[in-house]
Amino acid sequence: MSNVEKLSPVPRYATLRTAESADAATHWCYMHADLAQAPGRACFKPQLVNEILQYQWSLADRLRRERDNGGNTLRHVVLASDCDAFNLGGDLEYFCDAIRRQDRHALLTYARQCVRGVHAFHTGLDAGAHSIALVQGDALGGGFEAALSCHTIVAEEGVGMGLPEVLFDLFPGMGAYSFLCKRIPPHKAEQLMLSGEVYSSEELYKLGLVDVLAPRGQGEQAVAEVIRSNRRIPHARAAMHRVRAMAQPVTLEEMMAITEVWVDTALQLGEKPLRTMERLVRAQYRRHGAAEAVASA
Repeated sequence: MSNVEKLSPVPRYATLRTAESADAATHWCYMHADLAQAPGRACFKPQLVNEILQYQWSLADRLRRERDNGGNTLRHVVLASDCDAFNLGGDLEYFCDAIRRQDRHALLTYARQCVRGVHAFHTGLDAGAHSIALVQGDALGGGFEAALSCHTIVAEEGVGMGLPEVLFDLFPGMGAYSFLCKRIPPHKAEQLMLSGEVYSSEELYKLGLVDVLAPRGQGEQAVAEVIRSNRRIPHARAAMHRVRAMAQPVTLEEMMAITEVWVDTALQLGEKPLRTMERLVRAQYRRHGAAEAVASA
């Protein structure tokens, strides 16, 4: 990022690397910081979800105080990744364990935490911020949902993005339908969700699901250009956020209700879809150099 603007590190978390620009107007949240030190899976493990929420709450409080003290600079929050995947989705290992134990509380608590996180990006942390997803590696399942929750999606060419949950007879229940329907017609959203296909960033750019398509290795420069463009029209951009929220609301209540359907559906899954999940878990471990941690079915 040094070739775009000077950033100051803000060390605090185990799974996140956070930084901000010299003028404190752009805030970066890099997922999977722990994978730089040890092998693992680039998914939404409960610890990552909880640390994202902690980061959002802390930053939102700071931005609201700055705004209340007369600050009128448009703030940007960028969600990115420290590894070669943006995010591979929900914690399937956690899901398998909870489903086998029929632990509805565990699944619902996890889903609600995820929903709180993506909804916060969708609302600009309720602090007037503009959220940007920088997708430089695959964004699957919950990873794609997280990107869709942001105001602007910047994706590099050749990245895979999709919702593969149907492969194990589930659906993406943490915002996919709500966010997709704000960008494409509902029937197209359902087709995409039920296909299980992984699409290229180029294909999704043509569909209008990716806002900015950048050449490989130039995603950060593309984000910087988005921020420069917004700074030329800060009041118009802030007003557009408010108009979008009025005309195309995605409420937290709606998303929480959908998670109930997701949990009830997950708890009905049998051994065959669970074994599919476990194969995907093993593939995630292998992708980032970890030994297999799930016993073969």
